[in-house]
Amino acid sequence: MKPPAFEYHVAGTVDEAVALLAEHGDDAKVLAGGQSLVPLLALRLARPDYLVDINRLDELATVTNGDGLHIGALVRQRAVERSVDVAGANPLLTTAVGFIGHTAIRNRGTIGGSVVHGDPAAELPAVLVALDGEVEVSSQRGARRIAASELYGGFLTTSVEPDELLTAVHLPAWPSGAGWSFLEFSRRSGDFALAGVAAMLRLDLSGTIAEARLALSGMDQTPVRASDAEATLVGQRPSDDLWAAASTDAVVGLEPPSDLHGGSAYRRHLASVLVRRALHEAHQRAEGSA
Repeated sequence: MKPPAFEYHVAGTVDEAVALLAEHGDDAKVLAGGQSLVPLLALRLARPDYLVDINRLDELATVTNGDGLHIGALVRQRAVERSVDVAGANPLLTTAVGFIGHTAIRNRGTIGGSVVHGDPAAELPAVLVALDGEVEVSSQRGARRIAASELYGGFLTTSVEPDELLTAVHLPAWPSGAGWSFLEFSRRSGDFALAGVAAMLRLDLSGTIAEARLALSGMDQTPVRASDAEATLVGQRPSDDLWAAASTDAVVGLEPPSDLHGGSAYRRHLASVLVRRALHEAHQRAEGSA
């Protein structure tokens, strides 16, 4: 299928991009990697009157590591996946990016585009929620940061305003000695995942769990922070029984959507199994780091 007609603009600066968004608002869409937007256009699920292409904004294509990771919105997913510096600064992010689609998709897809698209089954929103990340957005009204906990408001819905441009993603500094895991299940490699989990565990000197972070994908209209499971884990000694208890707590009350790939109960069970496996893997890595 072909998209409906639209007016195409190439922004040369961030100021030019936000001016175009301010002018056209709800009638405009931002084109970065296009791996989410272009299929929506082709299926006419998105019908913008204006496209604002930001691919020439090189200032949005850098990664810096100071007090945590600052990733420009235009940084390609494949660049993050292959970066030794990013892997050292945030191994959970590197692992999660490797699950996105196929290599050809990651070559074009951007970090900012995946985050702001807001697909509840996507990998990067779950990582952002698990680690209490933030995004930075700019408009003619100025720049502001939005916490991950306030970013996602529903299916493919974020709190980024129509006149705002997402310019960067921020992740806090990785805790020393922390272990991580990202797991998901899909019918075929590259398909949308039926369920996924992002996990991080940090142990204290005695081997007790000092910090736990868990977020689930594909379980609701937004990524889900498994706060009850985190509370179950913190202050406890690692064990298979603890992983089992936390995996049960992680899915209590969730009613994931049903479709031809699996019913709600199946997806909930699948997520519980993934949580248990992810916690075991994160603990092994935390012990290795220690």
